[in-house]
Amino acid sequence: MKLLFKQRLFSWLDSYDIYDEARNTVFTVKGVLAFKHCFKVYDADGNEVGMIREKVLTFLRPRFDLVIHGVEAGSIVKEISLFKPKFTLEFRNWQVQGDWLEWNYRILSPAGVIAVISKRILSWSDTYEIDVQNADDALDALMVVVAIDAVKCTQKK
Repeated sequence: MKLLFKQRLFSWLDSYDIYDEARNTVFTVKGVLAFKHCFKVYDADGNEVGMIREKVLTFLRPRFDLVIHGVEAGSIVKEISLFKPKFTLEFRNWQVQGDWLEWNYRILSPAGVIAVISKRILSWSDTYEIDVQNADDALDALMVVVAIDAVKCTQKK
């Protein structure tokens, strides 16, 4: 299943639209006014299906708590690494590995590749293509991409 993750160009808080291969909106992500990054994820019908909250006071290792369908699911933590970004997901036994430019990522489990994330370079706003192997992992993979994008925005400042 392929998803196209596009940041809305003009919004006060970070907001994203996620489309399927037929350009149908599958998810919408809206930033929430908070001390640190906070995002709510909605399905195509407008139902809240997830939330990503950045933890306060995490020195050098940004941490985001993930809530899926109202249940605390775990967190994603950016690991300290020298050349390639690496994230650990503490809820699915997943790891995220990126290339040295921090444009492309792979979500991995002990069983293999969960998703491949590619950033589109020539675009007005942050745009990622998410190729998820199993459609049941689409929401979780999307939440990982939102957290990674938030970490990258924080590092630019």
